Order: sequence, then C-alpha cells, then structure tokens
Amino acid sequence: MFLDEVEIEVTSGAGGNGAVSFRREKHVPRGGPDGGNGGKGGDVVLVADSGLGTLLDFRYRSRFKAERGTDGAGGLKDGASAADCEIRVPCGTVALDVETGERIAEVLRHGDRRVIARGGKGGRGNAAFADSVRQTPRFSEKGEPGQKRRVKLELKLVADVGIVGLPNAGKSTFIAAISAARPKIADYPFTTLVPNLGVVRAGEKSFVVADMPGLIAGAHQGVGLGDRFLRHIERTRVLLHLVDCAPPDGSDPYENFQTVERELAKYGHGLANKPKIVGLNKLDLPGAKETADAIARRLAAEQPETPCFLLSGATGQGVQAVVFALSDLLDRTPKQEDPQPEVVYRPGERRGAGEWTVERVDGELHVRGEGVDRLVSRTDLGNYDALQYLHRQLEKLGVLQALRDEGVEEGETVVIGGVQMEYVEKP
Repeated sequence: MFLDEVEIEVTSGAGGNGAVSFRREKHVPRGGPDGGNGGKGGDVVLVADSGLGTLLDFRYRSRFKAERGTDGAGGLKDGASAADCEIRVPCGTVALDVETGERIAEVLRHGDRRVIARGGKGGRGNAAFADSVRQTPRFSEKGEPGQKRRVKLELKLVADVGIVGLPNAGKSTFIAAISAARPKIADYPFTTLVPNLGVVRAGEKSFVVADMPGLIAGAHQGVGLGDRFLRHIERTRVLLHLVDCAPPDGSDPYENFQTVERELAKYGHGLANKPKIVGLNKLDLPGAKETADAIARRLAAEQPETPCFLLSGATGQGVQAVVFALSDLLDRTPKQEDPQPEVVYRPGERRGAGEWTVERVDGELHVRGEGVDRLVSRTDLGNYDALQYLHRQLEKLGVLQALRDEGVEEGETVVIGGVQMEYVEKP
C-alpha cells in the first residue's frame, strides 16, 4: 500500500542535570566545587533510506521520543549525551511543523540526515559557577527540556521524468512498455491510484520515470486528489504529456491536452515551465492517426519549442523514439540544486535571552519570552542559592527594572515561564 502523507509526534530528549558536589579528599579540608555538567539530550533525526518507498510504516507507529542525557557527577564527571532517535523515511520526504506550517527539513539522497527536534542542553554543574567572588556555589543548573512537536511528513517522489495526462491516456501502458514497472492497467478512469516508478534505459544511459494518476479539471484544487498527485512531479526535471487521440467518450483530444496544461499552470511550483515532450498516443485505434497529425500540426504552430511524437504504447510504435528524445532532453536540462545541508527552519535554535515582554494580566505581572522562560526552567527553584543566581540574571537582563517600571510591589505575584513567583527587591 502506498502512503505519501502522515502526521507524527516527536519529542527530543531533555538534557541531564548538573551536579552539586565538592572535593572531599584527605588533606584537602576545603576542597572546591567539582560538580560535572549534565549530558545533552538526544535529537530526533530524519534519515533518508533508498530502500523505502512509502510512509506506510508510520500508520502503525506515530510517536517517537529520544532519551534524556545523564546527570553530571562529582569529580568533574560530565554526564553522557543521549543517542539520537533516528526516523528512517523514503528519499524525497519533506517535514513540516503542523502548528506553524513551516518547513523543517527535507531529505533527498540516501543517507541524508536532518534534525527535526533538537535535544536539550545539559545543565551546568556547580563547578561552572565558581569564580573569584562565588567560590563555593551550592547550586547547579537543570537540563533543558526536550522539544515536543507534531510533524507532517510528505513524500515527493524523486524521478527524472513525470508522465502526465488525463485518466486513460495510456500512461501506465507506456511505462510498462519502457521499464520493468508493472502498474495496474484497465479500461476505466483512475485505474492508477498511486504513482509508479520505472527505470528506463536509453542506450548506455538510464533515468527514472514516474507514472502519475490521471489529472482532471480542478486537480490543482484537490479534485480527484489531483493536488496530492501533482506534488510528486515537483522534483521531476522533464514532463511527458500523453494525449489519448481516440478517447472513447468522443471528447476533443486537443481540448483534453489543454485541460491538463491549465491544471499544471494553476498548481504552480514551476510545473508549467518544465521542459516537456508531447506524446500523441493510441495510434493503434481507428481514426487516431488523423487526429494525431492534426494536433501535431497545431502544436508545431503554437508551441514550436515543444517536441511532439506519435506513438502507441500498446503496440510499441514510436515508443523508443520517445525514450531517446527524453534522454536527450534530460541531458540538456540542468539538474535541480539540492537543498542546503542545513535544515530550512531550525527548531529550537538557541538565541540567548532574546526578546521578552512584561504586561499585567488580571492583576498579575507576566514576563514572556523564550530566553527568560528557558532561564527559569533550568533553575532549581527549591534551592536558595539558585534563586539568588536567577535574581541576578534577571537584573542583568533588565527584567527586574521593567517590572519596577510597571509598578511592581514587594510580595506581588510575577509569572515567568508559567511559574508563579513572589517578587522581592533583594533576596
């Protein structure tokens, strides 16, 4: 079964906590702090696997979670970082953030790796907070929490040539004639419900062809699932537009050709501008040759840059000429640039304190900002020394001054990162 769109839930690992420890050795009565740092939490990583061709496996498993880093220990022993949680997907998979719609990552070639949820940093041990003024810090830092997000995976097939046309244009018969692909073939619309891939040889060269399910008017808006089918030809370099020159419903073959061309243009993503070859198909049927000749003359006048071939996928007439023409056209068409090695959108990128705001809501003062939220989440709020350190950091960032400007009073409730705290001028 072919599945090209799923939603999954991913959670990266939290960082390990830093340790509070002091040297306790013979003849060293006042050993300094030696608490180690926590290990980094595991990332959630997409890995492209050429052995996969569908997202069907995610129907049975949709939640993925990486392990947390281990805690630091005394003796300046840092905790171990957790292993990444690898999610193997077919080549050509795109990951989107469900909540924001932003593209997170894209993997095209076998072995490509992209992070879609970044593991939390490990907390610092008390040794990291020692300085000339604070020589015996009795607090450490908690590890950062992992990221949790819903991710939509979309598969876009990676092929050199995309075959398009109305239902029953003969696409499946054609790909069966030129490759080892064996798609379902029958004389009724929408016989092909999923894309089929075939490897084609043209002399010493070879290329990959994708047979797309038939398109109908309104396909770009999702009619007949056309928008999902069109997605699979975004990455193709060349198109082969097959036209049934003897449609059983008596429709005009040239108008049918124009219908598909309009859908490609309306869908966008550069499909209408891709180099293409037009194949006037089904010459084995009565009257098809005359119709094909008329269409070929009309296309030569209207689109002289578009090669046009007469063929029959059923008998093999003209098929090899089309195969070699596609090979030549691919040689003249530059390959699409691969996406940048870095992810398009960096989830949870660390930017320091960043921007924050202070506002009064229902009598409470709320401080909002990714950086200050993270600062509070990594503080051991049950440790007096850690609270003092947090107070100093908020003062340095200007948060406390902003609260004073808002008229904060001693003992008033202040909310940061969802945590309610009592404001004190000096802890």
